[in-house]
Amino acid sequence: MRSTLLSRRDLDFLLYEWLNVEQLIKRERYADHSRETFDAMLELSEQLATKYFAPHNKLNDANEPTFDGERVTIIPEVATALAAFAKAGLPSAAMDYELGGAQLPVTVAQASYAWFQAANPGTSGYSFLTVANANLLLTHTGPEFTDRFVRPMLDGRFFGTMCLSEPQAGSSLADIVTRAEPQDDGTYRLFGTKMWISGGDHELGENIVHLVLAKIPGGPAGTKGISLFVVPRFLVEDDGTVGERNDVALAGLNHKMGFRGTVNTVLNFGEGRWTPNGAAGAVGYLVGEPHRGLSYMFHMMNEARIGVGMVASALGYTGYLESLDYARTRAQGRAKLPADPTAPQRPIIEHADVKRMLLAQKSYTEGALALVLYCARLVDEQQTAESAEEKKALTLLLDILTPIAKSWPSQWCLEANNLAIQVLGGYGYTREYNVEQHYRDNRLNPIHEGTHGIQGLDLLGRKVTQQGGASLLALNERVQGTVVAARAAGGEAAELAAQLDSSWQRLVEVTAGLFATGDFEAALANSSVYLEAFGHIVLAWIWLEQLLAAEGHAGDFYDGKRHAARYFYRFELPKTTPALDLLARLDTTTLEMRDAWF
Repeated sequence: MRSTLLSRRDLDFLLYEWLNVEQLIKRERYADHSRETFDAMLELSEQLATKYFAPHNKLNDANEPTFDGERVTIIPEVATALAAFAKAGLPSAAMDYELGGAQLPVTVAQASYAWFQAANPGTSGYSFLTVANANLLLTHTGPEFTDRFVRPMLDGRFFGTMCLSEPQAGSSLADIVTRAEPQDDGTYRLFGTKMWISGGDHELGENIVHLVLAKIPGGPAGTKGISLFVVPRFLVEDDGTVGERNDVALAGLNHKMGFRGTVNTVLNFGEGRWTPNGAAGAVGYLVGEPHRGLSYMFHMMNEARIGVGMVASALGYTGYLESLDYARTRAQGRAKLPADPTAPQRPIIEHADVKRMLLAQKSYTEGALALVLYCARLVDEQQTAESAEEKKALTLLLDILTPIAKSWPSQWCLEANNLAIQVLGGYGYTREYNVEQHYRDNRLNPIHEGTHGIQGLDLLGRKVTQQGGASLLALNERVQGTVVAARAAGGEAAELAAQLDSSWQRLVEVTAGLFATGDFEAALANSSVYLEAFGHIVLAWIWLEQLLAAEGHAGDFYDGKRHAARYFYRFELPKTTPALDLLARLDTTTLEMRDAWF
């Protein structure tokens, strides 16, 4: 029976026929691997996700974590699933051999992880936060942190979080007030409150490793004064044993519309409920240098942003497959108008409007998954680059695609979930079916790791202008390479290449015009519109890439790819024209609006 979590056939196409991940085996880091080891990882992930994660997804949603003032209670199936995930070595799948990892390409690991995110985003969230936490520490700390914190996280004994926001600051990290007081022994004592901390308190493992942004008194104002600290729930002794409780207290739980299985917390640091080593404040260990915490945290944040794009894609994809399965089996309506009441009813998939909704979902979800895996492929190339120049070029490209990889799937795979509900009709919004939960879960992703507004400002205000537009030029080179290849292929590919080239050139032209006047406030006023238009053009490029990969192949699968690309160019890419027209006018409607007029 075909899975309704993801399409293994599509994953194989993306990995092997488009991204050519087998070529990575030629690189020293991945030389021990083969198609067989990649397939084994994908198969294992599908099996574990189906057996341990998917069965309790609805139970997790209906029975969210509770707090009785002392302990957080989570349904036992969560711990069982996470233990199976850890036992299989999946947290360290892409890690170095010396860490006990499998040293798999990030592209393969991300494709494998998508099974778990489709099956149960609430439970899988604990592991993927932990992996991102471990990656940051491996990049910015030394062996002591690796042995004390990273190895236990990869073994599944410890879990990890990221603690950025505060109740009064939200996304404005310049305004955080959590402080870190230096101590004579080289540690720090932290005092403050952190908000929206996923996985912040539970009994799923022996310890929780918090990565906390805080300010050292006397440091620079704003973001330049932010430092990063490791603050464990329990102190860890020199020999690795878990010691006394640190002064990290759970103040309460946040109750969300989705991702309800991932406990979301308000944490107080230095509340005084515990006094580790007999003194007030939560013991913290400085990561790297003082006042560089935000740059370190961006390592985890950027990984998490692409991770948000992946979970959004996975949720959109599973909703699409479930609504497709429903449409094939649900009989309603008849073939001719006026309908013959004596004729047999037909499956609703035969109705044009249902086909439209399913085709839209296919174009959104398969396109989004392809984009995120493309970014993962860039990470693999970046990690194994043979020169500093090559690595820099790949970093520039990944920089400009990251806000798109986070925001576009979050917006359009949510729309796919919306359409999945519509396909099911009245059943779609009942809890007996999964698609209403997928929508609620996915609705958090436009906010997770930075809202659309923040991603738009990042893209237009930083990424397209950095280093004299170097990131935009790097992406331009890739897009033009695809256009040239598609024109050479001829036929429909060449026709779509002409559309893409026209839209892309207009985007570049509009981008230059936005900053020509020097009015940066006006230029950035519609950055969210810019983000959406930019994202749609990027996805048109991704679909042309897939069309070229399908070139010369026959069969329903490849015909489906071609028709999804066709749909995207006919129905979706034209939406960028009015958006680019508005941007070109430097429209100030939003800037001119006044509070009193609402």
